[in-house]
Amino acid sequence: MSSVIARSFTRTPFRRVTQLSRGGGPAEGYNQPTGYLFGEKPLAPGAKRVKEDWERMYLYGFMGTMAFGAALVYYKPDSNVHTWAYREAKARMAARGETVEYKKQE
Repeated sequence: MSSVIARSFTRTPFRRVTQLSRGGGPAEGYNQPTGYLFGEKPLAPGAKRVKEDWERMYLYGFMGTMAFGAALVYYKPDSNVHTWAYREAKARMAARGETVEYKKQE
């Protein structure tokens, strides 16, 4: 008796999940192609396109984020290991009294 109950609880949801994952779910809506760009009909001469509410927010938000990111990358501190090693070697050589300048050999 308990195996029949356990089987009914575990079997049915698994079957539904696999059916949905194989594409057996409800059909998606389909928009017939109209031949217009983004499905918008061309405006009459002299008419102005009305922007949707999200377009301005997207434009300013995206461009503002890109400008902020570019400023962050431009002013990022130099954290390269080679730069750190060069500065450290230069400081140690100066502390020992050695010359830091590299002279050109002929």
